[in-house]
Amino acid sequence: MKLLRTPEERFARLPDFPYAPHYTDLDGVRMAHVEDGPKDGPVVLLLHGEPTWSFLYRHMIPPLAQAGMRAMAPDLIGFGRSDKPTRVSDYSYQRHVDWVWQWVEAQGLREITLFCQDWGSLIGLRLAGSYPERFARVVVGNGMLPTAEHGVPLAFHLWRAFALYAPIFPAGRIVDIGSARRLSKAERQAYDAPFPSSRYQAGARAFPALVPTHANDPAVPANRAAWQVLGNFHKPFLTVFGTGDPILGRADRALQRHVPGAAGQPHDRLPGGHFIQEDQGPALAQRILALIRATTLHTAELPS
Repeated sequence: MKLLRTPEERFARLPDFPYAPHYTDLDGVRMAHVEDGPKDGPVVLLLHGEPTWSFLYRHMIPPLAQAGMRAMAPDLIGFGRSDKPTRVSDYSYQRHVDWVWQWVEAQGLREITLFCQDWGSLIGLRLAGSYPERFARVVVGNGMLPTAEHGVPLAFHLWRAFALYAPIFPAGRIVDIGSARRLSKAERQAYDAPFPSSRYQAGARAFPALVPTHANDPAVPANRAAWQVLGNFHKPFLTVFGTGDPILGRADRALQRHVPGAAGQPHDRLPGGHFIQEDQGPALAQRILALIRATTLHTAELPS
């Protein structure tokens, strides 16, 4: 693979995001993350989706860190400060799962509280279903684990076509449209920062096409196996979705029905769009903290 690396000066003067990047080499591909909070604190893993990066979590990291959590937000390969393979064909669902798992292993993370949204959930829930022993609890906001057993909304098909074929892919504008609140110019520029030109956008272009929507998709067997494991996941599992997500807004019901750990949890839908972190970041952080405080004494006693 040919890799591109976004110049660091593109990330100067990011609003409300003072975090220095940490880098991990994954067999020659460099993955970036930011973190805050005590190194020995309980790990809260924050996985972003398309076409964002760890900047999406700037309103959630501070309250988590202040409460004593080790808040960790990686940039998926192809996004943020992480390396960017240059061809759409360089990306696959399995590669993304493998990259994130290698990163988790490299950090030595255990007893993870996962928060995941969009593609962060496609990767994060797959990992939770593949390695449930590593996860203490899961919180999903506007996410799902697709198994190609149900149809997808027309809005998703339109989004997939746009991502692959639109002559311009304005990440900042996309996040702005997908949020209930209006982003500032500086915030939109921060989402554009990882992509100095279209050559850097292969990963962002590829993501929608990698969602498995047909039974013959190569990702389906592993996703169905992980979904089956999640059907026996008794650890705390919470959904907090936005009310204005046209694609994933109702996926919380399937998760609540399927995952035993979701029973009795304070699931909610908050005013917000697809990028719920932009609309409800501090509130999401408080929901995560409340779940940790309510379940810490019981987690170790429950089966995977």
